[in-house]
Amino acid sequence: MRTVDPGTGTDAGPDFDEPPGESEEVKAAPPQSRRLLVLCAVAGFVLGGGVLGLLWGLSGVHAGALDDALAACQALDRVGELPDTSRDAQPSLTPGLTPERLHRMTAARELSAAAAQVNATYQPLADHIDGVTRMVLSLHFNDISGQRHLAQAQEICGRI
Repeated sequence: MRTVDPGTGTDAGPDFDEPPGESEEVKAAPPQSRRLLVLCAVAGFVLGGGVLGLLWGLSGVHAGALDDALAACQALDRVGELPDTSRDAQPSLTPGLTPERLHRMTAARELSAAAAQVNATYQPLADHIDGVTRMVLSLHFNDISGQRHLAQAQEICGRI
C-alpha cells in the first residue's frame, strides 16, 4: 500500500518492504472484449430465427386448407339427415336439433370458411355450407335455397 507525502504530494515509500521492480512487472491484463461473443450470439439468434421462419412458411399451409375442407365435410355429414319440408304445402312444426348437431353445423361452417380463406377453390363449399347453416340455425327447413345449398355442399364434399 502506498501513502502520499503531505509535503510534496508525491508517493511516499511503501509501508512494507517491496522489492524494486516487482510492481512494474505485475500489471493487470486488459479486460477481454465481449463484442465478438455478443456478435456471435446475435448472429446465431438471427440465423436460427430465419431458418425457423423459412421452415414454418414452407410447412404446407395449403395442405391445411384441404384438411379443413375435409373436416368441414365430415362435420356436415355428422350433423345427420336434415328434415326437408320444402315440398309440404303446410309444413308442420319440425323438432329442434340437438345442441351437438348445431355445434357440428357451425363447426362445418367455420372449417369451410378457413379452407376458403387459404385456398379460393374451396369458396363454393364455404358458400353452400354457410347457406345450410343459416337454414339450420333459423330452423326453416322449408327454405328451398337452403335445401339446394345442402345438396350442392354434399356434392362438393363427394368430389373432395
